[in-house]
Parts: sequence; C-alpha cells; structure tokens
Amino acid sequence: MLLAQKAIRAFVPVRRDFVQRPPRVKDRKSVLAEFVKGRDVRALRAYLFIIAITSSGDDGWTTTLNSSVWARALHATETAEDDAARAAVTKILTRLQDRRLITYERVPGNHRIQVTLLREDGSGDSYTRPGRDNRDAYFKIPHEVWDDQLIHTLGLPALAMLLVLSCERPDVELPLERTPKWYGWSADTAERGLKELVKKGLADARKSSKVAPLAPKGYTLCNRYTLLPPYLHRRGSGASDPETKS
Repeated sequence: MLLAQKAIRAFVPVRRDFVQRPPRVKDRKSVLAEFVKGRDVRALRAYLFIIAITSSGDDGWTTTLNSSVWARALHATETAEDDAARAAVTKILTRLQDRRLITYERVPGNHRIQVTLLREDGSGDSYTRPGRDNRDAYFKIPHEVWDDQLIHTLGLPALAMLLVLSCERPDVELPLERTPKWYGWSADTAERGLKELVKKGLADARKSSKVAPLAPKGYTLCNRYTLLPPYLHRRGSGASDPETKS
C-alpha cells in the first residue's frame, strides 16, 4: 500500500511484548490475544497499518488523515458507503484506544482524524520506536505483507501465527497444547493458522523426533516451523540489530 511505503523502510518494527510478555512474567499472553479471542481481525489489520505508517516518527508518532482516507486505508469502504465507512473507522479506532494501543481525536473544523501510537504492550505508555535508543526486543514485518495484500487475505488465526513465528527463531518447535498458556488462544486456532501459512507458502513445517523415555517408542514427534522468504525471520533487539533502510 502506498501509505505504508511512505515509511521508506523494508520492514515495520513491532515490540515482541505485543505478541507475548517476557519469560519473567507469569501470565505471558499479551495484547494480541485480545484480538484473537475477540475475533477482531479488522482492528488487528488496522493497528498493524497504523504502526506501518507512523513508526518512522516523522510526525511525533502521529498520523493525521482525512476520515475518508482512513476508511479506504482500513478497507472499510469495501462493505459500506461513505458515511457508514467513516463510522466504521471510528468504531475500529475506539477499540484500539480501549486497548490502550493508540489515542485518536478529530481535528476541529474538518474531517481529519489524528491517531497517535502508544506502546505495543497495552500499558498506555508513550510510544518509542524499538531499536532507537533502547534495547527492547522486537520483530520485523516486511512491507510485502501489505504489498502482496496478505494483510487482507490471511485469516485471523494465520495472521496471529505469522506474528508468533516472526518472534521466534527458525525451525522453532511449537507444541500446540502450550498455545493457550503461551499466547492466550486455543490450540485449534493455532493449528488452523499454521496450516494456512504452510498452504500459502509462507512457512515450512517439518516433523522431528525427541527423546521421551516414558513414551512407548522412547521418543515423540513434534512439529517445527520456519518462515520462508520474504517473510523470513527478521528479529531485532535494539542496538545490537541496527535498522536498514530500503
């Protein structure tokens, strides 16, 4: 999408805290779980888009657009006329604000809406770009997610698991039964999402065995997943992973 391309970067940085809280925290599920459990794919797509066009910091982590432009950018016009589409944008932005991921306000005297990013963990704290004067762990979403329209064609389970795999190392083992505890949604949802990613050629899955003395055969099989180019793992951790510009 043209607006996303204005960020001038080959990727969009997102703190890992959006997907999963740090290991030291007992309850590791984070804000992403609220989107998944609430089946709110429209708000998730909108939030990722807002990060994409705002995280360069060119205007103080704020983007201001005409409400009709917001409606087109968030694909609200595909299912509604102009007035209804603008109302849908307000509802989406309100849900994001309620999750303390953004603040928004209408600019007096015109139809422009100003949206300001907050920190990705839902704390309501002010946003700072990960990797810029901090060492916050983050992952990278390539612009192909928007350029190839994947952001609008992937189902919610697949989009959520794409974010999960983006946080992990290649060839990661993901026991589906651990998904509720680790990420906050069901094993069935995770399985559907992973299957869609593999089917669409975004990830590779392979079976591997590991020693299990109490298992009948002395071992068990597990699934390992790796994102494929151009969605290959692009993790970052602040200053140790400097940004690259396209």
